[in-house]
Amino acid sequence: MSKTYYDPADLKKFGKISEWDEELGSKFFDYYNSVFEEGALTAREKSLIALAVSHVVQCPYCIDAYTKDGLERGIEKEEMMEAIHVGAAIKGGATLVHGVQMMNKYNKLSM
Repeated sequence: MSKTYYDPADLKKFGKISEWDEELGSKFFDYYNSVFEEGALTAREKSLIALAVSHVVQCPYCIDAYTKDGLERGIEKEEMMEAIHVGAAIKGGATLVHGVQMMNKYNKLSM
C-alpha cells in the first residue's frame, strides 16, 4: 500500500482531539452530534449533504466516513455521485461568479 499524507487510521482518532482541550472538544462534539440528529432533514439527507461538502472541502477523512455512513443508510452510488456533482457545480459557480469582480476591476482600470 502506498503511503499518503493522510493516514486512514487517523479517522478513528478523531475523538482524541478533546484530550488537549476537553472543554472545547466536548462543545464541538456536542454541536457536531446535534447537527446530525433527525430534524427537518433526515439523517440520510444529512449524510448525503455531508458527503458532497466533504468533496468540496476535500477532506479525505470525511469522504471515507460519509461514504461508509451513506452505504449504511442505503444511499446508492448514483445518489452519491449526483450529490458530488451538485457540490462541484456550486464550487465551480462560486469560482466563476468571482470573475465578475475581475471584470469590474479590469473595466475600472482600463478606462
